[in-house]
Amino acid sequence: MRSEGRGKPDAAVVRDALGVGVAVGLSGFAFGVTSAGSGLTLLQTCALSLLVFTGASQFALVGALAAGGNPFTAAAGAFFLGVRNAFYGLRLSQLLALPRAVRPLAAQWVIDETTAVALAQPTRRSVRIGFTVTGLTLYVLWNLTTLLGAVGAEAIGDTDAWGLDAAGPAVFLALLAPMLRTGTERAVAGAAVLLGLGLLPVLPAGVPVLVAALAAPVALWLQGRRGTKTADDGPREER
Repeated sequence: MRSEGRGKPDAAVVRDALGVGVAVGLSGFAFGVTSAGSGLTLLQTCALSLLVFTGASQFALVGALAAGGNPFTAAAGAFFLGVRNAFYGLRLSQLLALPRAVRPLAAQWVIDETTAVALAQPTRRSVRIGFTVTGLTLYVLWNLTTLLGAVGAEAIGDTDAWGLDAAGPAVFLALLAPMLRTGTERAVAGAAVLLGLGLLPVLPAGVPVLVAALAAPVALWLQGRRGTKTADDGPREER
């Protein structure tokens, strides 16, 4: 762990964590609207936010259902998107070093935003503060705004007539775009978009999302081959 002597003031950590939690938590409203518009009940919509609590997977699930996809296919797509949180957990378990009894509860908050805030901290104390404040703020706001969005969508009626059916994809893209920092990540995203859109007319709803996920392992394989080839073609010491 990084040196405890170069810590960040607790107030600064809390401020940063609250900023992330509030900014992202408010987008739960769009999920509530999208979920209600796809045909899920108020109880089902709120249960997804309470129990799943990972925005990308939730939007993928209700989006596939709204398009008429098979529930099992939609759930599979959401599952594959959520697998990344398991890898976050491997890293955060080392940084947080929480008691064994607390880990199952903390696992519910292992998502993109809490991981980003935690990894930005210089000491274990600030990691724990950042993770906890971000997780608590985001969990409360996400679930509250999900409820408000679902209730509002039911009151409005036909969400398509108001153009609110585009709210989910728009928020999803807004959450995804800042994560595409490298050329490889942008290439994977672009390939996934092309696969998804290209297969949309010929495959059942929900299946194009699963096929688009193949863009990531293919890109990693190609990158690995390129790296191996570069190493093999590099200058060799003459004997």
